[in-house]
Amino acid sequence: MKIEGWIFGVGAIFYFFVSGVYWYLSRDEIGTTALVMTGGLAFLVAFYILYTAKRVYPRPEDRDDAEVDEADPEYGFFSPHSWWPLAVGIGAMITTFGLIFAVWLLVLGVSVLMLSIIGWLFEYYRREFAH
Repeated sequence: MKIEGWIFGVGAIFYFFVSGVYWYLSRDEIGTTALVMTGGLAFLVAFYILYTAKRVYPRPEDRDDAEVDEADPEYGFFSPHSWWPLAVGIGAMITTFGLIFAVWLLVLGVSVLMLSIIGWLFEYYRREFAH
């Protein structure tokens, strides 16, 4: 996990540097604030990952003497046929449009979003994919 932490750390340094250059060249407070906040978020992730890497057993990816078969063969379960992520994305889009344009669109978007999240959650408890 150390390499991931260092990548985020370098990203944080990069964003802080770019925010200073951006502020010097443009004197824009909003863009500078966004870049500083991006650097802060990258720093938080880097700190957490590096802090956690000290306390967990090193993964095969982190060791130079590791063999290929030491890696975990199963990384999780991913549904290849699910349409629910698309519905969640559409619900999130409608909700965002509702925040911009009208309250009724916000209500519709939150409804679609909640129904699609529930559908995605219980996808493997119904019909032909039920356990």
